[in-house]
Amino acid sequence: MKGARLGLLIAWIATLALLGAVVATHLKVGTDLRSFMPAPTTPDQKLLMEQVGEGPGSRLLLVAIDGGDDTTKAALSRGLAAALRKDAAFTQVVNGDFDLGMLDSSLLPYRFLLSPTLDTQRLDEAYLADQLQQRLDDLSSPAATLLKGLLPRDPTLETLKVAERWTPAHSPEVREGVWFSSRGEALLLAQTRGAGFDPGAQDDAIGRLRAAFAALPGSGQSHLTISGPGYFTVVVNAQTRDQADWIGRISTIGFIVLMLAAYRSIGALLLGALPVATGALAGIVALSLWFPEVHGITLAFGFTLLGVAQEYPIRLLSHRRAGESALASVRGLWPLLLTAIGSACIAYLAFYASGVGGLKQLAVFTIVGLLAAGFSTRYALPYLLPEKARDVADMPGLAAFRTWLDNLPRPRWLPLPIVAAVVAMLAFAPGSFWQNDLSALTPLPRDMLMTDARLRGELGAPDVRYLLVIQAPTANGVLTASAKLEPALRAQVTAKNLDGFELPSIYLPDLATQRARQAKLPDRPALDAALDGALEGLPFRKDLFAPFEADVEAARTAPLLTPETFSRSALGQRLAAMLVQRGDHWVGLSTLSGVRDASALAAAVSSAAPNARLLDLKDASESLVAAYRTRILHAVLAAGALLFITITLALRSLRRAWHVLAPMTLATFLVLAVERMLGIPVSLFHLVALILAAGLGLHYALFFERDTGDPAEQRRTLHATVVCVLAALLVFGMLAWSSIPVLRAIGLTVALGVAFHFCLSILMAPHARQD
Repeated sequence: MKGARLGLLIAWIATLALLGAVVATHLKVGTDLRSFMPAPTTPDQKLLMEQVGEGPGSRLLLVAIDGGDDTTKAALSRGLAAALRKDAAFTQVVNGDFDLGMLDSSLLPYRFLLSPTLDTQRLDEAYLADQLQQRLDDLSSPAATLLKGLLPRDPTLETLKVAERWTPAHSPEVREGVWFSSRGEALLLAQTRGAGFDPGAQDDAIGRLRAAFAALPGSGQSHLTISGPGYFTVVVNAQTRDQADWIGRISTIGFIVLMLAAYRSIGALLLGALPVATGALAGIVALSLWFPEVHGITLAFGFTLLGVAQEYPIRLLSHRRAGESALASVRGLWPLLLTAIGSACIAYLAFYASGVGGLKQLAVFTIVGLLAAGFSTRYALPYLLPEKARDVADMPGLAAFRTWLDNLPRPRWLPLPIVAAVVAMLAFAPGSFWQNDLSALTPLPRDMLMTDARLRGELGAPDVRYLLVIQAPTANGVLTASAKLEPALRAQVTAKNLDGFELPSIYLPDLATQRARQAKLPDRPALDAALDGALEGLPFRKDLFAPFEADVEAARTAPLLTPETFSRSALGQRLAAMLVQRGDHWVGLSTLSGVRDASALAAAVSSAAPNARLLDLKDASESLVAAYRTRILHAVLAAGALLFITITLALRSLRRAWHVLAPMTLATFLVLAVERMLGIPVSLFHLVALILAAGLGLHYALFFERDTGDPAEQRRTLHATVVCVLAALLVFGMLAWSSIPVLRAIGLTVALGVAFHFCLSILMAPHARQD
């Protein structure tokens, strides 16, 4: 017999190793947090989800350099900007200094079509003479070094005018040639190529930024401050991972101590872990085969949700009678255990019905894991357990505890005061019932958020709430509408309703504007004659400006700039983020900064361009959350109805089903009432946690309902349930103390739910004496 058990154990471990190999070869872990965001349905919600991850505002890193004198900080700013502009992880770096590389060399002739100079001027003799005289004066100024390199090709400084136009309207003070804050920090804006909600890409970009700064001479005496949505994503991801690891380690140690205290057997502890390990690996295999990419949060929370499976071996270990084989014990337990497994799977189907990718993955992982753990507990574990086992019914103090519980008063009308208390608490609870603001769930320290707000104000970085949306059949139509909006937005800046804005047409004028400017460019003979006249009395040689004449001729005859050709410039990615094709139309996405009067701004926008509108991303996010919550609630109601049918059919009695479902339902509403009385609004994560708590509580009620008149069996049921409750309270009680709002919401909700479910399952058990 021992040989058979050893063979089965080896086969089981080999199966686990095989599952592990499948996981190692097929599992691909993703990090995009949008997988756990509700699926957008309206155009505004779709734009919201795109901007959350891909929008220019979400990919901006705000950088401040402090320490040392202004000259040192400016040198570090220029060195860091130069290094990041060569790094493929960044699409744009701006620090207030002039960078000729903003335009690709082959596109430099297009500066005449990009600059607004030709809207009011012509390259005639008078204009050129005035410009050349100014350059002569400039050569005796501190800017002479820069101008000497520009003068032959750009005597009218169109490149600088384009660069100035592309510089944010609300920019910090420039000292030593770079931006400085009011506190004396050198400032820099860096836009990452990776999505803002991709912790992996953002972590890599921030690592590259830190490494580039550390490699600069003199950086050791200075301090680097980084902020922005991407940085917050990395911080939140690291905090969540660290706390989950810390809680997981302590919970594991606590669970081992609990199991040893409950069963006083290392063998029982190790063998009891096999079904849970089987469920976990089977769930991961199902995920890796079902989905092309599995989110890391799915794995982290999936193991937590799979904690329900630990009840299956606990039930088997606790319900064994002295002298009874494990196989005989599990046969007696199996009908009820199967009902518990099926009921839990039905509860978790609500996750799949949510339509959210991350929650669908959680549903697949948990349901497959519970089935694998349950069936391995039934058909494999009994054959490994020793022939003889200690009867937990004889444990000291257990009989007295059971007697005390049985003597508690249990009036038949017990649900009535509970319902009345729940209604009263929900009616008089402070604050709003639902939590629609996802930003309230951020675990970021207040000082970090205040630093971000300060740097954002200093740099004039885009507002993360408002977005200007322009729609047109073609890309050029978007650019035309964008150009019409520019005067209206400048008026809003003058009226102090707005600090600054960024439009696609600022980077790339529409075709009509380019064509009009191109028509004003003189041909080669006319420019040659104008230059001859302008140079009279000046110390410049005419052949010095041959590159300038070549560029004018190239711009006069070149095809007009389109988004495709403009993409070759360093700012091509910037424009690509602002001008995107959606099906049969194009959308322009313009960022705003310092919005003070949204209603006045919205009115000005709609008046200037009917195909443009102001989008409030906060409103869009709240509508998305509300729609998602409605879907979750519908799924929960459907799961509840299915649970009622399943429990009723399994127990073959409406009365018995009442004894199982009533404690679970009342406990769920009690948790809601208590959290609302504490002033905690209900978020999507609370709903998810309520489903988990209900799945745990259903097991307690099922087994207490099964309780017979046999006092020893009652003690075994109590022992198994107490071990399960303590294990759940250990894990979720620790989560309730987490500084991460999401973990805290799940931990507190489940811990309260477990306590209420246990108490009500005891008090409403059918065998208990009724007063």
